[in-house]
Amino acid sequence: MQQKILNLDLKGLKKFCEDVSNNLKKGDIICLSGDLGSGKTTFSRHLINYIHQNQNKEPPNTIKSPSFPILLTYELNNFEIYHYDLYRVAKSSELIHLNIFEELNNSITLVEWPEAILDLLQNYNYFSIHFDILDENTRILKHNLIFS
Repeated sequence: MQQKILNLDLKGLKKFCEDVSNNLKKGDIICLSGDLGSGKTTFSRHLINYIHQNQNKEPPNTIKSPSFPILLTYELNNFEIYHYDLYRVAKSSELIHLNIFEELNNSITLVEWPEAILDLLQNYNYFSIHFDILDENTRILKHNLIFS
């Protein structure tokens, strides 16, 4: 799978999220990996805001990391955004209790810390973004977001 590498500051990350939001469709899954503080939730926050704007919907007042609830949802006109944080999920067998596969085809899904689910996504339309910290203001993104 073709991969691109970007060095982005916060302004560049926001523009990248805007571009991604214009190409996502129901059934797309974006897996976000990287160290703590590398930008996964910041990416998710900007992307969710842009998707709301694209649908002429008021963006949520706050978009937090779903670390403790594991899942936060955002309702739109004809689908929902499911935002998962699987940091505390140790084994793929624990995913059964989350019913994570029931809505994958009917939503846009963001998955932070996707290691427990990656092997189970082979039959789904998923993309990957890995975040590395270059310095305080810059992140290196390795991604396969190639849209047809």
